Amino acid sequence: MTKGNFVDYVHISVQSGNGGNGSTHFRREKFVPKGGPDGGDGGRGGHVLIQANKQIWTLYPFKFKRHFKAQHGAHGSEKKKSGQRGQDLLIDVPMGTIVKDKDNGQTIFDISGENQSEILALGGRGGQGNWHFRSSVNQSPKYAQQGEKGQEKQYILELKVLADVGLVGLPNAGKSTLLAKLTKAKPKIADYEFTTLKPNLGIVPYQEHLSFVMADIPGIIQGASKGKGLGHHFLRHIERNSVLLYMISLESQNVWQVFRQLSDELKQYNKELTDKLKVLVLTKSDLFNPQESHKIHQSFKSQFPNIPSLVISSHTNYNLQRLKETLWQLLQSSQLKQVHR
Repeated sequence: MTKGNFVDYVHISVQSGNGGNGSTHFRREKFVPKGGPDGGDGGRGGHVLIQANKQIWTLYPFKFKRHFKAQHGAHGSEKKKSGQRGQDLLIDVPMGTIVKDKDNGQTIFDISGENQSEILALGGRGGQGNWHFRSSVNQSPKYAQQGEKGQEKQYILELKVLADVGLVGLPNAGKSTLLAKLTKAKPKIADYEFTTLKPNLGIVPYQEHLSFVMADIPGIIQGASKGKGLGHHFLRHIERNSVLLYMISLESQNVWQVFRQLSDELKQYNKELTDKLKVLVLTKSDLFNPQESHKIHQSFKSQFPNIPSLVISSHTNYNLQRLKETLWQLLQSSQLKQVHR
């Protein structure tokens, strides 16, 4: 999916370097009349590797360059000199990039660790020089090994945004406004559907140098899991979030019904999303009197008593500090669960 500078799905082609050929050289010097074979080995071809780079957040560079070729190994030479290895080619990608086989769609690597690197294509082995093939019955071998060909492979790169908290909601639920209020991110905000056309990330400061990452995912509508609206292109980013923050405007006629709609869409896309920690916020409380907001909130709590919920206003900052505290506590409990698994 490509929106402006945000690219999260590309096809690439990689080719590792060929190995250099072994040499068939014989020692020929003025005072050595019977010099034997001294052909050196060919150098290994360069590998093609992929590496996580936390300074990159999009696959946008691959919009212009999708073919990658490593250097070939040099041929062997006289005096048993080995050819130089081909230089490896390192491809930088954002953390959270999935590498898939283009032919069958199978996941090969999950590039999520900082500075994690994996080999996409092995460089061809260099051939052995004729020096290796001398024997008592063949003291002057006139042959050497050819270098092995490098590998050519096709891959799909798919980015899943890494964030602690993912914002989930219908278009115009106030997700971008909340992200802009809690972080230094500057998402596009306007009064029409699908203002957010790409995931936006921001760092939420908590206290004493503590912080967490929040992602604004484009609005989900009914049928998104089947590609409707902005479709499932962005639903995959939610898979990486530890906590899902459901945002529903108090303007909605039935809050708990909207919550079920959002939950059903995520479940149809990936059943494992239902197991994630959840928080619900009812937004735009500044447009309603407190008694009315409280009544709607209590109605939701009676339907879903086990889900933490709050009424907030991003415009007046109402309950935003309490929201940060709630999210932080859930993130800590999520980390404890992972440790004890």
